[in-house]
Amino acid sequence: MVGVRLVGVWKEFGGVVAVKDMNLEVEDGEFMILLGPSGCGKTTTLRMISGLEEPTKGRIYIG
Repeated sequence: MVGVRLVGVWKEFGGVVAVKDMNLEVEDGEFMILLGPSGCGKTTTLRMISGLEEPTKGRIYIG
């Protein structure tokens, strides 16, 4: 397993901000959940971590 780190990650779709300045660090061996209301950016965040979406700003580190 590897760790995941998001630093200042933003995602915008046509001027609409889906994820705003997200910082997250998940260490090797840890479990993490994303919990929130509909439309808060959970799926978009997972799509960026998996490489299906590119962040508008910020960096995602895996490993």
